[in-house]
Amino acid sequence: MADLAGEADGGALRLDFDRRLMLQFRGSVITSDGGLLAYRELDEVLALTTSGGERLTEARTGRNRRHLLAGLLRQSVFGRLAGYEDVNDADRLCRDPAMRWVVGGQAPMGRAASASQIGRFETEWLTHPANFAALADLPGQWIDAVHQRRPPRTIVLDMDSSESPTYGEQEGSAYNGHFGCTCYHPLFVFNQLGDLERCALRPGNVHSANGWRDVLEPVVSRYRGRVKRLYFRGDAAFAMPEVYEFLEAEGMGYAIRLPANRVLQDKSGHLLKRPVGRPPQEVRRYYSSFSYRAGSWNKPRRVVAKVEWHPASFIRGSASSSPTWRGRPSASLPSTTTAAPASSTSKKARARSSGPACRAAPSLPTPSASSSTRWPTISATSCGRWRCRRPRSRGR
Repeated sequence: MADLAGEADGGALRLDFDRRLMLQFRGSVITSDGGLLAYRELDEVLALTTSGGERLTEARTGRNRRHLLAGLLRQSVFGRLAGYEDVNDADRLCRDPAMRWVVGGQAPMGRAASASQIGRFETEWLTHPANFAALADLPGQWIDAVHQRRPPRTIVLDMDSSESPTYGEQEGSAYNGHFGCTCYHPLFVFNQLGDLERCALRPGNVHSANGWRDVLEPVVSRYRGRVKRLYFRGDAAFAMPEVYEFLEAEGMGYAIRLPANRVLQDKSGHLLKRPVGRPPQEVRRYYSSFSYRAGSWNKPRRVVAKVEWHPASFIRGSASSSPTWRGRPSASLPSTTTAAPASSTSKKARARSSGPACRAAPSLPTPSASSSTRWPTISATSCGRWRCRRPRSRGR
């Protein structure tokens, strides 16, 4: 926006991506999605949808093509950005003045793509095998375009799965007992800024870590040699020897939750002693670091355990009734996490216990009728080459 208009200036506001477009307060031509033009201006500066359209393979065979692939991609992306998740909304959006200028091409003087055109674009043309691969690589290419302007020094990759509920007999959908619904079970990799690095759509009944290498390895290869520090975070679903060995071979630090077991609880049991004195008004945290080797691991790895004592985490109950939790139940259940080995050759190779907390709930004893017991939150973090901020078992 080169020509900004202040409150005293009643002239039209022009945008750089198309100088024909003027923004004015005119009741006869009005839109409720004017905010999309600001995103379209940013898109033009970074050439995101333009580069995306160039990487897509043209699957249309006819010559009567009213909209380019880049324009159809813009309408599909910006429509969801504005909150229109249903393709049927395109019948109204194709006449919206803001959407017509976002699409570009012939749309500003005519109409944007209709619902049938967007439907064919998403279900027929994008399903071409070459376009599948292009769409999988597209988020990473967009992130690289942003990083060229401000290269990052540290990248933290966070991998997790989620559910996408489905209705009817959709291909690949299945019932997932953990989420309690019929859904897809996609896998995502985000960075610490919230940008989606890569994703994969999977059937609803697969394991949370199924296909992790196909999603994570291309992202790691993009950053190999480009950033100074590369870290990984994951929950207990990724606590597998294959994941540890892959990350260690890449020289990455990591923090991966470990499922609770008796060995981990015994090693961190000394932190469970109730603090001396009256209950504090603030949260008290205690840390412990030790070496641990599971039966499926090829070597011992460092485990960092964190215990939190919350002021509201009291249990009151009788021997004949189940305990009543005050506060969030998930914040009062013990849990554990693990850490990767730290190299002894450099201080920078030490692990840092700031990874994600893990919540695996072991069995808790039922308090007696006259007892008032407070239970801590226990979390352990598997950190590779991260500097430990609080290695001492001291309250805070």
